[in-house]
Amino acid sequence: MFKVAEIELIYRSKVKAKERVEVSSSSAAYQVFNSYWDHNKIEFQEEFKILLLNRRNQALGIYDISKGGVAGTVVDVKMIFSAALRAHASHIIMCHNHPSGNLNPSQQDINLTKKVYQAGQLMDIGLLDHLIITNEGYTSFADGGYI
Repeated sequence: MFKVAEIELIYRSKVKAKERVEVSSSSAAYQVFNSYWDHNKIEFQEEFKILLLNRRNQALGIYDISKGGVAGTVVDVKMIFSAALRAHASHIIMCHNHPSGNLNPSQQDINLTKKVYQAGQLMDIGLLDHLIITNEGYTSFADGGYI
């Protein structure tokens, strides 16, 4: 007899469907992320989060993917889609901060965005945007033509 671990996937929303915020622009996404971010750490440590959305672009939740140092954080694409699949998300918006205050995307930021976009196409989970935020504002990859 073989022993195999049982896998259980759970997603529980604490927000009723009728109370979910609709995210239809980069500024709306920024407002959601900005209200969720710990501004005591935004210039201290790079963090990467995703906003999970349903088919109507209503927020299902925010998931913290990783925390790093001053110069970067490691992002595992499998973790992004694990969370998206668990929540039955139809779309995602990625967001990370630059502790330096620089709102320009790095080549690594651009490469990651392309990788997640392509992976999402295979699973029918759309990457709507990728934001870089600081205490001064934000940059949208969708608005900038990167997506």
